[in-house]
Amino acid sequence: MKIGFFEMEGWEEAIVRKEFAGHELYFSKEKIDEDALPEVYDFDVLSIFVDSRITPKVLDHLPNVKLITTNSTGFDHIDVAACKARSITATFVPGYGNNTVAEFAMGLLLNLTRKIYLAIYQVEERDDFSLSNLRGIDLKGKTMGVLGTGRIGKEMIKIAKGFGMNVIAYDMYPDTAAATELGFSYKILEEVLGNSDCISIHCPLNDSTHHLISMKNVNLIKRGAYLVNTARGPIVETDAIVCALKEGILAGAGLDVLEEEEETKNELKFLSRSGSHEEAFKIIVENHVLMEMPNALITPHNAFNSQEALMRILSTTIENIKGFIAGTLDPKNVVSSR
Repeated sequence: MKIGFFEMEGWEEAIVRKEFAGHELYFSKEKIDEDALPEVYDFDVLSIFVDSRITPKVLDHLPNVKLITTNSTGFDHIDVAACKARSITATFVPGYGNNTVAEFAMGLLLNLTRKIYLAIYQVEERDDFSLSNLRGIDLKGKTMGVLGTGRIGKEMIKIAKGFGMNVIAYDMYPDTAAATELGFSYKILEEVLGNSDCISIHCPLNDSTHHLISMKNVNLIKRGAYLVNTARGPIVETDAIVCALKEGILAGAGLDVLEEEEETKNELKFLSRSGSHEEAFKIIVENHVLMEMPNALITPHNAFNSQEALMRILSTTIENIKGFIAGTLDPKNVVSSR
């Protein structure tokens, strides 16, 4: 089979070549989307990451593809319905970085609540050892609200419990056994927003979670709370974050993901597109506002990025491709169009 690996860093190539000896392999550091269609297009199998966007137009360009596997847990960058209509199998990596992402989320929260980044910047850039602007808060005894109690959410709950926090959670599909085992309780969304000192988002992006926190409910958040999002940007409406930070509803926000994230990374390319993109442009401007706000920490979608997690990603991706070729693909790694 002809297998194309995109958004690769380079270190993976030797491993992949060993695992797929006898197959025709193609490697690229580039992403794939409607504005970056690959010159080579006769792949049977396509491996991508989160910056690629698989749309019907992209699929039209890849007439031979039978499997698309993303090296991520999220798969909102793949038009799954379009793949299904073309009998293309889509797979993902369901559990590569449960603790990895949760640890990063707690790192963002600690930076916010104890002003660690500000303290480092103050000393390094200003030679200023004053403590006057660096007073933080303890996490022990505070209430952590977790939105989404899948694999990563459960890891976040364990970490919060380790800090002596009380935990409440929201999930459309509550895991009552886990709640009993880990010692947390489920609440409706409004109760979680209103009673949490810290909110950490770990749910997937879909129609039900798009703008889960928005201008419609941001005023329900407990005043002075901290928000961390390491899931997907559009789960939180950008207007709502900017408003909450300006008005003091949120004391701080740690965001590893943004709405219009890819467009914000590559603004020149965005501006060259034809058509009206007024709403996207507004969000990009707001993202820059967030980057300048002293009570917001923005990181570049880095929560997954540990050596161990990357090896787990590569291992599962290899298993997905091998399983597809052999007809033994693990069903739990197959994306449905639900």
